[in-house]
Amino acid sequence: MKVIEPNTEEIKYLQAKKRVEALKGYYWHVAIYLIINTLTSWKNILRGLENGESIIEIFYDYKVSFSWIVWGIILIIHTIRVFGFNNSFTKNWEDRKIKEYMNKSS
Repeated sequence: MKVIEPNTEEIKYLQAKKRVEALKGYYWHVAIYLIINTLTSWKNILRGLENGESIIEIFYDYKVSFSWIVWGIILIIHTIRVFGFNNSFTKNWEDRKIKEYMNKSS
C-alpha cells in the first residue's frame, strides 16, 4: 500500500481557502441581515405612521423588533463561530472523520 505524504503547502492553502470561505459567508450574512431587516423595518414604520401610531408604539410592536432580535442572536452565534474561540471540538471531530473515511477507503 502506498502512503501519501501530506503536502504542507497544499494543506495550508486548503485551510486558508476554508477560512476565506467562512469569512465570505459571514460577510454575506451580515449584509443580508442589515438589508432585509432595514427594509422590513421601514415598511412597518411607514405603515404604522399611516395608521396614526407614534414612533414609540411602532418600535414596541413585535413585528419591527422580532426579526432584528432573533436573527441577531443567530448572527451572534455565527460571529462566535467565525471569529470567536477556536472550537477545537469541531476541528478535532472533522479531522477524526476525515481520517476515518480515508482509512475505510484503503
